[in-house]
Formats: sequence, C-alpha cells, structure tokens
Amino acid sequence: MVYKIFYLISLLPLRVLYGFSDVLSFLAYYVVRYRRKIVWQNLTTSFPEKSPKEIKTIEKRFYRWFTDYFFEAIKLLSISEKELNRRFTITNSDEIEYCMSHGQNVAAILGHYCNWEWLSCAGKDLPKNRMIGLIYHPLYNKAFDDLFCRIRSHESNSKPIPKQDILRQLITNKRDGTMSFFGYISDQAPKWENIHCWLPFLNHDTPVFTGGEKIMRRMNDAVYYAELTRPRRGYYSLTYKLITKQPNELPEFEITRRFFRMLEETIRHEPAYYLWSHNRWKRTHEEFNRRFEIVNGKVVPKKEPAKKQ
Repeated sequence: MVYKIFYLISLLPLRVLYGFSDVLSFLAYYVVRYRRKIVWQNLTTSFPEKSPKEIKTIEKRFYRWFTDYFFEAIKLLSISEKELNRRFTITNSDEIEYCMSHGQNVAAILGHYCNWEWLSCAGKDLPKNRMIGLIYHPLYNKAFDDLFCRIRSHESNSKPIPKQDILRQLITNKRDGTMSFFGYISDQAPKWENIHCWLPFLNHDTPVFTGGEKIMRRMNDAVYYAELTRPRRGYYSLTYKLITKQPNELPEFEITRRFFRMLEETIRHEPAYYLWSHNRWKRTHEEFNRRFEIVNGKVVPKKEPAKKQ
C-alpha cells in the first residue's frame, strides 16, 4: 500500500511535486522546527568565518533542498528515461567502464550531499551486464524499506545491497565473473566501537568510517569520488574523480583522507546541499580517549581502576 501511494504521487510532474515540497519546507522550518538547533550548531561550527546572516541564508536553503530531496527520490519510481537523461548527466562513465572492461571492479565513494538517491541511476550510461551495487542500511519499517529499495532499483542493473551482505555479494560476483560498480556513502558518524581514524573535516576533529576502505583494498578496486552537484532545481550532475587504481599501494586510511578532503571542497562550494540535520559531531575525540582504548586493533572500553580495599 505504501508503495502504491508513493508511486501514484511520483506520476505527478516535478513542478507539482516542488509545490508540495515548498509547503513541507515551510512547515519543517517554521512550524515543526525540525532539528533547527542541530542544523544551526553544525553550520556555525563548520563555518566560523561566516556571519549569522550568511548562516541563516544557508540554513533556509538547506530546508528547501531537504524537502526537495524526498520528492525527487519519489520521482525515481516512475521517471522516464528521456526525462532522467535530461535532468541527470554523468561525466567520466567511460573511465568506469574502462576499468571494468580491463578486469578491475570499481568503488565509488560519496557523501550525503545533493540527492544521493540519484546515484542509483548511475548504471544508465553503463552496459546492462555490469552490476551497480547500492549499499544501504535496512530501515526498521519494512514498508518504507521496500519503498526505498524500489527507488534504488530504477535501472535494471541496479541492486540495493544491505551493508551486512557487501562482502558476500562481491565474492559471489567474483566467482560468477560479474563486473561491478559499488557505491559507498561513507561520511556518517561511526559507532564508538568502529572508530579507528579521526580526520579534520569542516572545522571539526571528526571520527570517520574506514570499513569501506578495507573492502576496497581487499577487492583491489579502482576507487573514485562520486561528486554530485545541483546546477539548478530538478537537475543533477555526477562526475567521477579518480582517487586511486592501486588501493593497496597507499598508506592506511589514505583513501578515506582523500575522500573527505574532496567532499569538503564540494560542500564549501555550495553548502546548502549537505545533510546538516544529521548530528554528525556528537562523538568527540576527548570522550573517546576518556572512555575507550585500542587493543590489538579493536576498540574496547577502558577498564576502571581497581578500588582500594
């Protein structure tokens, strides 16, 4: 039922959907005040050089884009190939295909910037026998989990992959001789036990995921940064920028470092399209050092000193 409702909504022209988005944006910002404190804190600490007026402008533009994101994602349920090709352009797909045609699988690393759901359409410029793996965290609500899996399956060669099944799918692909292109959204906050690296990112000492890099090294993938930009409302451009074709020749965490530098450059160029409502910096280095230590490569809670008898 959930899918049927949103499919019917997706049949409306984008200009109508943007009308709904404008109303929802107004409600989210002025009435519900959805995560206003988190958004403001993230923006002011990320851009201390900007004035309150500049931050306010970015904040309002963020909320307008944030509700656009939802309706643009829903539109993927029914968008025609003609309209998709007009609204979504991809640069350097030939480099991705070159790697795969020469026997090297490809990993694209990206952040929660612009409409990342549209990466599910990356396969439109690639041969249909290439698997486009879209890694995701399954939602607790089964109806909405199914909805987003359908959104991410717009192209016939796109396959949503639950994050716990990544290695299993990659090994299966290797056994079957299927060349693949996997997308890793890698900028979210890791849990305490998964923090192995801290990097400077948007004026913060930031804990970062490194699991994706470990998989890329293990599979010897060619690694590209997938840079999404939004030239204007309703239009996106995707550009693949090479990070490395020899992941195991780089120092540990270097792929992750390069990714975050490139992502920050993208965000600073147009800040409004980043996911500022996410409480990205809730885990601090100071608290980590106070509560945890790394033993044999694993993050474990520090033992409390034994009490004197």
